[in-house]
Amino acid sequence: MSFISPDFLLESDAARTLYHTYAAPEPILDYHCHLPPNLIASDHRFADLAEIWLAGDHYKWRAMRANGVAETFCTGSASPFEKFLAYARTVPRLLRNPLFHWTHLELKNYFGITALLNEETAPAIWEQANAKLAEPAMTTRGILRSSRVRAVCTTDDPADSLEHHRAMRDDSTLETRIYPTFRPDKALTVDQPGVFNPWLDRLSAASGIDCNGFRPFLDALRQRHDTFHALGGRLSDHGLSVVPDAECTDGEAARIFDEARAGRAVSAHDTEKFRSRMMFFFGQLDAEKSWTKQLHLGALRNANTRMFRHLGPDTGFDSIGDWPQIGPLARYLDGLDEAGVLPKVIVYNLNPADNYGICTLLGDFQDGTIAGKLQFGSGWWFLDQKEAMEWQINALSSLGLLSRFVGMLTDSRSFTSYPRHEYFRRVLCNMLGSDIERGLVPADFDMVGGMVRDICFRNARDYFGLSLPQ
Repeated sequence: MSFISPDFLLESDAARTLYHTYAAPEPILDYHCHLPPNLIASDHRFADLAEIWLAGDHYKWRAMRANGVAETFCTGSASPFEKFLAYARTVPRLLRNPLFHWTHLELKNYFGITALLNEETAPAIWEQANAKLAEPAMTTRGILRSSRVRAVCTTDDPADSLEHHRAMRDDSTLETRIYPTFRPDKALTVDQPGVFNPWLDRLSAASGIDCNGFRPFLDALRQRHDTFHALGGRLSDHGLSVVPDAECTDGEAARIFDEARAGRAVSAHDTEKFRSRMMFFFGQLDAEKSWTKQLHLGALRNANTRMFRHLGPDTGFDSIGDWPQIGPLARYLDGLDEAGVLPKVIVYNLNPADNYGICTLLGDFQDGTIAGKLQFGSGWWFLDQKEAMEWQINALSSLGLLSRFVGMLTDSRSFTSYPRHEYFRRVLCNMLGSDIERGLVPADFDMVGGMVRDICFRNARDYFGLSLPQ
């Protein structure tokens, strides 16, 4: 029997009923991911299993390094099959790591392969998967179609041209809707003139507004926000260690901008002030258009300086940070609320120690205008595995409304990452099924199953206001 059985992770009859009848049939709305828009626009076909599976996957690279695999087989010059074989040798060492589950879910769902991956099975799996990738339906669009993905929200810089999104908007053959998400992290890098100024030049070119001062800078960002909206985007996103927390007038922000634009070093105090002013501005933009603001909090990035210099960011050298989160986040939400510009907000927390604090804080700003207006986001990055999903679900259930939760996302660069939605749905149904078996939740499958359907897709459909295919 296949390790990934039809009842994988489902430990009771109630859990199996909830999953197979209510969760599994629901489509996917992937409202946050890092899929490259150009690969969808071109309907890219992957050359082999290494390209679709290992390129850019820092989860797998971290595991391989921990297993003693040399960098040449992760990000280096080894051949595609050598890299795949190095990962195959690592897989048997992954027991109780979520990668073991994800690997075999992906092999089963996309390639029809039920054998366990290891060094001995690797050559046959390589050949079988590559043959499958050569089939007409196994392009990026075909994979989205087979995964029943109704819409994808990519992650895009305001200075991006969005040319691929424009092309896809006008492509009637594309069955999945693809929308840009406004991610203005580089707008906060006044402490890094070598990053900030080249990015400002790109923003000027994209917007047609010369960013030679603070006011034109804001105008350019507003113009790009309008462009994202015209292309169907309804979400923004910010990757922050912690929400910036300092008072800043427009005059002070203009002075700080001018210093950075002139290439001068900006102090840590002024950087915090500028970032605070900008985050308030971004909240205003989102509120004006009824967008949803996503806050990804708590990542300690690029901890390994030597490898950051060698490979750059997003290569597997980040971890969970332990900054105080609740006070700065409270002051940020309160400032937006006081000004009447608090948009819909999703907060993704990376340190589980803050789960309860964030859940209770978000409850302070629910205002009765929108069901679930402030959301405690799904388990993110190091917390998108079974145990941490359960922590997130339990915290939200205890302190908020699980029934209004907008559910799972992929947060991935991989087109074969959609089994993470299945994984989440199985975990959710197993928890609720266990509650039914223990008498903690009524054995009313219309009620509980209806909530499962909502969490899997329908809440997100209703919450984000995206235009979806029928």
